[in-house]
Amino acid sequence: MSDLTTASQGQLATLGNRGIAAQEEQVFVTVYVEKQLFGIPVERVQDILIPEKIARIPLAPPEVAGSINLRGRIVTVIDVRTRLGLRKKPTAKGGKSIMCVTVEQGSELYSLMVDSVGNVLNLAIKLIEPNPSTLDPRWRGISAGVVRLEGELLIVLDVDSFLNFGDQMMAAAGGRA
Repeated sequence: MSDLTTASQGQLATLGNRGIAAQEEQVFVTVYVEKQLFGIPVERVQDILIPEKIARIPLAPPEVAGSINLRGRIVTVIDVRTRLGLRKKPTAKGGKSIMCVTVEQGSELYSLMVDSVGNVLNLAIKLIEPNPSTLDPRWRGISAGVVRLEGELLIVLDVDSFLNFGDQMMAAAGGRA
């Protein structure tokens, strides 16, 4: 498949100089959650890390795993599994680390807790298809489309929709703030 290539560091550095709308390609950082491949637009990714410690936040919604200190900034950690309605990952013996991809929304940083981080991929924008009608509604709401790869389906994560779960929490709380 000639439209699919792994990006080099040079390509990542030049991405910020090009307008996304004028591009024929989009660069994604790929992550796995429950064996499902997701693509996060690389321009939204600030950091990929293994947090030393996640501090719990009392009375936080279930999607919020806690917070971390990232170079002096407090970053909210979002449990992607919980946000997608999946069961929590069992804690592995032998210290298998938690992986986080930090993204920025507005002036806030959020670290998305995922099962693993994959590759950086260049994908032709023409390969991004609309969400299939069979995709779970919760997943459809956070997906900007899908890409058929060899042997798997990549769900393009709409970071803004993914992080906009305040309305759902308000509804679950019966409208209480």
